[in-house]
Amino acid sequence: MESAQGTIIRLTKLSDSSLIVHWFTLEHGLIKTVARGGRQAKGAFLGKLDLFVQAELEWRRSRRGELHQLQELTVSDHRFALRKSYRDTLVAGYFSQLLEGVLELEHEDVELYGLLQRALGWLVEKDADRKGVLYFEKELSRLLGLGGGGGQALRELYGNLPKCRDHCLDLLK
Repeated sequence: MESAQGTIIRLTKLSDSSLIVHWFTLEHGLIKTVARGGRQAKGAFLGKLDLFVQAELEWRRSRRGELHQLQELTVSDHRFALRKSYRDTLVAGYFSQLLEGVLELEHEDVELYGLLQRALGWLVEKDADRKGVLYFEKELSRLLGLGGGGGQALRELYGNLPKCRDHCLDLLK
């Protein structure tokens, strides 16, 4: 069994009762787990699986693929304040999508993990603004070795940025 500290950055329905949970973890980078019973009203994960939740998780590594079996998790921060406005939730989602687009599976990156934690903490404390989104892009490009080119440098290297970027920036005018 393996363990890590991580943040949920995406949830996908797998079946009527299960979810695929994408985590950005400190120790293992981006990992994907299956939460069997994660959608059940009386399951072991009730109230624990939500976007941007910070938790200590334990999983059993898959022998055949990239979807590991989530065994247990202890929530350390629900980050309820991120749901105070549509704008803040959308910006947090944009940050997550952007990171997921540049990360390799199971590749540890402490600096990028720290960037996400700082960005989510900023959104908990303050309302999202255009300057913060552009700063996140600039820091991400710097940490990836692209200089301070921000969104343009990311677009040139990785292709398109997440579709919600334009919507985020429009809301933050």
